[in-house]
Amino acid sequence: MKFLQMADPVRYARMTSAELRETFLLDDLFTPGRIDLAYTDLDRAVIGSAVPTTSALTLETPAELRSEYFLERRELGVLNTGGAGTVVVDGVSFDLDKLDCLYVGRGSKSITFTSKSASTPATFYLLSYLAHKEYPTKMVKFSDLKGLELGSLETCNKRTIYKAIYRDGIQSCQLVMGFTMLAPGSNWNTLPSHTHNRRSEIYFYFDVEPDQFVAHLMGPADATSHIIMHDKQVVLSPGWSIHSGVGSKNYTFCWGMGGENQAYDDMDGIPMRELR
Repeated sequence: MKFLQMADPVRYARMTSAELRETFLLDDLFTPGRIDLAYTDLDRAVIGSAVPTTSALTLETPAELRSEYFLERRELGVLNTGGAGTVVVDGVSFDLDKLDCLYVGRGSKSITFTSKSASTPATFYLLSYLAHKEYPTKMVKFSDLKGLELGSLETCNKRTIYKAIYRDGIQSCQLVMGFTMLAPGSNWNTLPSHTHNRRSEIYFYFDVEPDQFVAHLMGPADATSHIIMHDKQVVLSPGWSIHSGVGSKNYTFCWGMGGENQAYDDMDGIPMRELR
């Protein structure tokens, strides 16, 4: 399991582009036929992927967790961004099509992933945080999510936000998870920029066409930097950092949060004229 140690704003100010990528970016997930995991000291999150092909993949317990099984002290969010697949949790099967989301509660011991077709495999994105209480394992279909439309074509940020795991949806301890779809002709996300020191946030960019990219903006409002993102890459955002992005074409991204509270609108807005 890969380990990512976060930088504070002091170290961040001196980092090169390569050092920013090494510290905040995961660009080696979603390998066909395996599960990949990364642990970060940022709210003790575990980020991962499962891409089953010809056989089932089982979520093992890395020695670094020092636990009997993966979700002994954790909860897990799963978002399918590929072909049809199935997640089996303690013998109960959940069939996930693209953009279906599954929450797996603390105490679940056996988790396996399969794809309906090896030629068009499921690509499961995994996000796990510590949990202090058990909540039921539940799935929500994309067709059952109610989208919230924000932005406009005039400001190049017309987008639809889909909340899956949150206070008024699937219940969890601290994990908040959903995704945002940019409309054709729009490319800016999360504007106006903001921070939320009470929670960290993790962005997973996907449905980015092979010859396109997303410039993810990060850092304090008065000292921003960028990381160039491509399809199926993940970037970590500490509470002190903004997390906006602009793509060369529209795209989709999954946002996941963990920390002190689950209030989606708990944020400290930053006027765009103050960005540097």
